[in-house]
Amino acid sequence: MILIGENLNVMVKKIGAAMRERDSKTIQELAVAEAEAGVDYIDINLGPARKAGDELMEWIVKTVQEVVDIPLYLDTTNEVAIEAGLKVYQNKRGKAVINSIMARPERMEAELPLAQKYDAGFVALLWGPEGMPRDASERGSLAAELMGKAAEYSIPNEDVWIDPIVTPVTSQQDQVKSLLEFMVMFKDLQEMAPGLKSTCGLSNVSNGAPEQVRPILNQTYLMMTEKYGMQSAIVDAFDEDLKSFARGEREEIRQLVHRVMDGDEPDLASLNKEVVNYLKTTKVLLGHSLYSDSWLEL
Repeated sequence: MILIGENLNVMVKKIGAAMRERDSKTIQELAVAEAEAGVDYIDINLGPARKAGDELMEWIVKTVQEVVDIPLYLDTTNEVAIEAGLKVYQNKRGKAVINSIMARPERMEAELPLAQKYDAGFVALLWGPEGMPRDASERGSLAAELMGKAAEYSIPNEDVWIDPIVTPVTSQQDQVKSLLEFMVMFKDLQEMAPGLKSTCGLSNVSNGAPEQVRPILNQTYLMMTEKYGMQSAIVDAFDEDLKSFARGEREEIRQLVHRVMDGDEPDLASLNKEVVNYLKTTKVLLGHSLYSDSWLEL
């Protein structure tokens, strides 16, 4: 699975301060650490970046590309900042990716021309005029609309990354399962548009959960989405267990998770505690068990 490091994020206190203070040392040390951790892309998340976002994005793209050559996701809702980053981006090992363009007319009309002009990829976020899609069918409709618009701007299928929106299991358990249902449909979209990719903000699934259980939620959901063809994810670059699953290691756990998804009921008494915890987590993410902060203890 293609991994995009999420750690260079303005919401992280130390990184937000480094961005404000133009502390290149802190930014570059983290970028190098993410690259050495083995991610394929680095996500530069500036949030809204309303004040001088263009200057910040230009500075941080240059700063990061001084020390690493892996491609970047440019992540902000500020369209001016996106263009500022694209202007200075150097394609060393891959195109920049705009993260993200919603399925809303004003966003598509403002940002798809940027992807075309600067030969960039873009994350097609399945968030429509009415907000969050209610189910897999609405996700499919929004995906088709974004794909059609990308074609109008002659953006290749290979540069479109469909993001069906991961939601927190702590508050939107039904939507967690709905994303999996959309991924079954995604294979049909790929037949219509060969080369089309999929991606997601994986760590969103564990937002709001206690810090100590967030990794197992993220790791399990990665295996679950991968079963239905998820090709990439924005993740914690330093979660070693997650990266091992993404590399196809620990196949025995993956197979058991997939069996539970297919309706099997493995004998938990015959399994060790670590494996049992992954299977319990799978059931929570499928909605077979209600989420609670103590689901692993039940």
